[in-house]
Amino acid sequence: MIFKSKLTMKQLDFGGDNITKSAQATIVKDSSGAVFREPCLEDGSEVWKLIKETGVLDLNSSYSYLMWCSYFNDTSIIIESNEKVVGFVSGFVKPSSPNRLFIWQVAVAESERGKGFASKMLHHLLKRNSCEGIEYIETTISPSNIASQKLFQGLARDLKTDIKVSECFSTNDFPEKGHEDELMHQIGPF
Repeated sequence: MIFKSKLTMKQLDFGGDNITKSAQATIVKDSSGAVFREPCLEDGSEVWKLIKETGVLDLNSSYSYLMWCSYFNDTSIIIESNEKVVGFVSGFVKPSSPNRLFIWQVAVAESERGKGFASKMLHHLLKRNSCEGIEYIETTISPSNIASQKLFQGLARDLKTDIKVSECFSTNDFPEKGHEDELMHQIGPF
């Protein structure tokens, strides 16, 4: 198990997963050996590389990922496999709606796809203390992104709740040409 924190760790049993809790984070090692944990500053450059390698997600500045891993780490999650970042979900609690978690990006390295990691990250994230009051998940998805649509439909099914789709950002809202509409997918209440 990889610990990037020097804090004292305490081992816990969590439904067969090996969990370590610290004052800063919960680290889960599942049966496949993958480690689920909060990102930290040191992960920012690896997350940027992961997003770039997907070739389909909007790549933001490296600075934004450093900031994300530092300031929104309690509502974001990474997966490590063989000491390498292979998955990332960025999320934040909406300031105007503290019962809603907005998921901004979900990325899994090509070599790790098909293992259910995207879904597992979302489920692990919802179990955190920082998401205790969350009743809805919101995310935007472009119409051509079938994989993300299936991911969030599956999440709604797992949570035994509804998913509602509505307009959010139209192609005309974006300054660059060729960006698709982004439709709001709201899952909940749960």
